[in-house]
Amino acid sequence: MFLSANGYKGARVAALGMGNIRQTYIKRVAIELIRHYPDEFTADFAHNKQKVLELTDLGVTVDGHLQAIHKKLANRIAGYATRYTKRQQRVVA
Repeated sequence: MFLSANGYKGARVAALGMGNIRQTYIKRVAIELIRHYPDEFTADFAHNKQKVLELTDLGVTVDGHLQAIHKKLANRIAGYATRYTKRQQRVVA
């Protein structure tokens, strides 16, 4: 039985409901985009990723197709926007 640096087993930490901590700038950008363009974001990650690329400077058009310059950052912002949107829908319902 191995313990991590903080004394918990990896599976136990996941079972306790602890998740990943997002960086503040990822949260700030995602929430700012949702507040400025509330009808543009949905609970669909792929759709949100396209919107993040369109609405920020993380995407560039190559041969008529939008591609990510910083793919990992765009994915993280879109992922948080998706979770935030789903959470907002649960609160309203």
